[in-house]
Amino acid sequence: MKKRLLALFLFSFSFFTYSQDITNTSAQSGNSTVRFPVFLECVNLQSKELENCFYSQVQDFVFQNFQVLDNLKQNNFQGNVKVLFEVDSDGVFKVIYVDAIDEALIKETKRVFGAFPKIQPSTYNGKPNYSKFTITIAIPLKSRAELEAETLAKAEIVSNNKPKLTELDSIVYKKFTNPDLDSNLNVPFSHSYYAQFDSSLNQVGSNNHTASKPYTYAEVSKYYDLKVVNDNLKKRASSWWARKLWNESAVEIQGDGYWFTLNPIFDLQVGKASKSEASYSYVNTRGINFRGGLGKQLNFSTTVFESQGRFADYFNRYAESIKPAGGNPAIIPGIGIAKDFKTDSYDFPLAEANLTFVPSKYLDLQLGYGRNFIGDGYRSLLESDGASPYPYFKLNTNFWKIKYTNTYMWLKDVRPEVTLERTYATKFMANHYLSWNVSNKLNLGFFESVIWTNTNDRGFDVNFVSPIIFYRSVEFASSARSGNAVLGLTFKYKWSNQINFYGQFILDEFSLGDVKAGDNSWKNKYGYQLGAKYYNAFKVDNLLLQLEYNHVRPYVYSHSMPITNYAHNNQSIGHQWGGNFKEFIAIARYHKGRLFADAKLTVGTRGLDFDNAEDSFNYGGNIYKDYDENRPFDSGVKVGQGNKTAVFIADFQGGYLVNPATNLKLFGSYIYRSFDPTKNTANTFTESTNWITLGLRADIFNWYFDY
Repeated sequence: MKKRLLALFLFSFSFFTYSQDITNTSAQSGNSTVRFPVFLECVNLQSKELENCFYSQVQDFVFQNFQVLDNLKQNNFQGNVKVLFEVDSDGVFKVIYVDAIDEALIKETKRVFGAFPKIQPSTYNGKPNYSKFTITIAIPLKSRAELEAETLAKAEIVSNNKPKLTELDSIVYKKFTNPDLDSNLNVPFSHSYYAQFDSSLNQVGSNNHTASKPYTYAEVSKYYDLKVVNDNLKKRASSWWARKLWNESAVEIQGDGYWFTLNPIFDLQVGKASKSEASYSYVNTRGINFRGGLGKQLNFSTTVFESQGRFADYFNRYAESIKPAGGNPAIIPGIGIAKDFKTDSYDFPLAEANLTFVPSKYLDLQLGYGRNFIGDGYRSLLESDGASPYPYFKLNTNFWKIKYTNTYMWLKDVRPEVTLERTYATKFMANHYLSWNVSNKLNLGFFESVIWTNTNDRGFDVNFVSPIIFYRSVEFASSARSGNAVLGLTFKYKWSNQINFYGQFILDEFSLGDVKAGDNSWKNKYGYQLGAKYYNAFKVDNLLLQLEYNHVRPYVYSHSMPITNYAHNNQSIGHQWGGNFKEFIAIARYHKGRLFADAKLTVGTRGLDFDNAEDSFNYGGNIYKDYDENRPFDSGVKVGQGNKTAVFIADFQGGYLVNPATNLKLFGSYIYRSFDPTKNTANTFTESTNWITLGLRADIFNWYFDY
């Protein structure tokens, strides 16, 4: 009896390997019930009997209908035809892939499976569902009785010769249950996407920490069920192509303790900007994202992009104004160094990666190449994602009401002044951020950061590695002029589940004596942010309104040695505008199902330099200038000094979410930008721009066009 059961198992295993899209027949998995497809001959069967009946009917139909060509018979052809097929949610058989060495066998296989009768589809929780299978058809054909006899003989041998199955044979794929959505992977940081679950993460009494971004899926899933949301967004799609387009990752694999996904990434945009030298703007990005998990402790993600494009003239000029040494024409903000492409475009590759290890519920370690963000607002004065990606190591510690984040970064200064033998200068940054939930409503955050360089072959200074330390004292001990230390404070107050207030304070340098003098000394380098969010505004579900004010004094983020300024790849690590500005932002975000709409208004005042023969002073806006030299005032220093410039930007975007698995969006956007300096110069002049764009993009990082 045991041998016959073993024979039946081997027989089923040798001819059918069912994929991750269906598991046990009528078996309970958590709260889910799955049933195999049902032939007419199998209607009254249940559980394992129904499964075996399905296999038998498929095999019998193939044996009775498959016709091997005469020339193959005459040549005594022997081989296998491997078929991947599905039974869709309507009960129709469809061939997905055929592997055979002869084209005639492939054609015959498709004909046979196209002749299968329509049957009852598999069900998942009582609802029709598709299911995928593989079958190996042995040539020459053998009936089920012949195969059962052969299999019984094999079972006799197997029962007396261990092991029964090889390690490779024992691998069985499971139904893909979106394990990524509660894994320790980072959720790709996009303001528009994060707004969808921001309300759930900011409920009064929730003991979570929202300032340090990107979040992990595990953090979000405690308060917002991404799996349920994605399931509710799914379209009814039976064919493989339709499911991959609307609902799923391109490749999904889940096994015993591991999972992987593979997706193509697109960012395809075309637009038109007024008064532009080019006839149109565009972005043409193709990429691939591979991510997965090995056990519950180790997760990884890597994305590689290849891009070409050009933008509105004001954005192109800014990209070229921060170009690196070595002849490349530009640095695309937030992306990286660009090469020339054709006559008027840029080629800008990008790669991002993250490896996360979680040894305990209190600790996670991340090694990555990407960007980080600290704050609850649209902007961050402490650490923003507006600069190019960089290598980093991050250590997150969670316990009680505390989240403590240590980040160590490797940055670049790409100016000609510090480039030697075509090699850019390396600088290092380390910061601590401690987030403390003081009460059910109040959160306070404490931030410190230091940047230093490889002076005297100093390298990555171990003095700054300690996760619990005051950087200011260590900087002084190492040499007060060789590092740049910054302190910061954040707060968030949950007035209610609908209304939150938040803010930041950054202190780059402070002189108590000068503060007491009340003369607006240049030494008082600080900035602050105040903001408010209104969730489900005016009782409209999923409508988020946000107001934010940012104020940064001149010379913030700069340093006596420009190489140790608060920047990377000629871009600020803090606020993207650098120093010497004030800014008011109003944002509205709304989504319903797969539809979304965002609106953002920015009104600001910037103090820029004239940079001409008549006036070459450093007024504190350009953080790559030495603040010790060419400073026009020691006192009476105010925001907007220099070439005072009024900035107004209106940014509207709306569209349709094509696939929630990849956050692929079809969108249209309109940007109006007015830039009005007190005095026109060669690089700063009055300009207004209207920029319309249509596109299809995976919304997995933030594009900032508000410069």
